[in-house]
Amino acid sequence: MERAKWLLETRPQFLILSVLLVAHGAMLALWQGSFDWPRVLLAAVALVSLHASVNVLNDWHDYAKTGIDKATNSTPFSGGSGFLPSGAISPRGALVLGIGTLVLGCAIGVYLVSVSGWPLLAIGTVGVIAVVTYTPVLNRAGLGEFFAGLALGTLPVVGTYFVLTGRIDAVAWLSGVPAGLLTYNLLLLNEFPDAEADAAGGRRHMVTLLGKRWARWLYAVVEVAVYLVVVFGVVFGTLTPWALLSLGAGFFAFQAIRGTLRHYDSFEEMIPVQGANVFAVLSTNALLALGYLIARFA
Repeated sequence: MERAKWLLETRPQFLILSVLLVAHGAMLALWQGSFDWPRVLLAAVALVSLHASVNVLNDWHDYAKTGIDKATNSTPFSGGSGFLPSGAISPRGALVLGIGTLVLGCAIGVYLVSVSGWPLLAIGTVGVIAVVTYTPVLNRAGLGEFFAGLALGTLPVVGTYFVLTGRIDAVAWLSGVPAGLLTYNLLLLNEFPDAEADAAGGRRHMVTLLGKRWARWLYAVVEVAVYLVVVFGVVFGTLTPWALLSLGAGFFAFQAIRGTLRHYDSFEEMIPVQGANVFAVLSTNALLALGYLIARFA
C-alpha cells in the first residue's frame, strides 16, 4: 500500500483518457497510411506523464495553497484523490511527484520533437504551459475548461497524428475537435459538485461564473456539438463514414445531458451523471479510433 498510494495519487483511472487520445490520433494516422509502434508508445507515456502531473499538482495546490480540498465533498470523479487531506501523502511528496512526472513527460516530448519536427514543439509547449498554470492561473481566470480541452483533447490527437505522419492537416483538426469538446465537458461537469468550495477558494470557472442553472445548458450544447462535428466531417468527406461509429457513445452522452438538466443542483444525483459523462468521453474516443482502424483495412 505504501508504494501503491503514489500511483493512486496520480488518479490512474483517469489516465485512460490519455491512452485513448493517443490511440485516437494513432489510428487516424494509420487510416492515412502512417504508423510506428515505438513513437506511439512514447507519445502515450509522455501524455500519461503530463496528465498525471496536472492531477497531482492540482491536488497539491488545492490542499497546500488554497485549502479547497479541505472543504470539498469528494466523488469518484471529482474532489481530488483524498491522500493529502487524509495525511497519507505529504504536500512535499505530492509536489515532488508532480514535478517528476512533468519532467518525464517533457523529456520524452523533447525526443519526439527531435525525430518528428518543430511543429510538435509548439503543441507540446501549449500542453506544458497548461499543466503548470492550470490550477493557479487558468482555473482562476475562467480559462481552465478551454485549455483542458485543448491540451488534453484536441492537441494530443493532432500531435500524435503529426508524430506519425509528419503533417498537420484538416483531418487531424476535425477529428481532434470532438476530443477537445469532450474533455472540456469532462472538466465542466466535474465542477458542479465542487462549485461552492471552488468559489470560496477563489476559482473562476464556467460553473462559478455562470451558475449551475446556466452552466447545465452550456454542457448540453457542447455535448451535442461533439457529435455534430463528427457528422459534419463525414458529410463533407473529410472523415471516413466509419467515424460514425462514435455516435454509439451518444447513448451515454444523452444520459449525461438528461441527468445534468434535471439534477444539476443535487450532489448525490449528479454522481451517476458524472459516470455517464466519463463513459461518453472514453467511448467516443475509442469508437473513433476503432472506426479509423476499420477504415484502413475495409
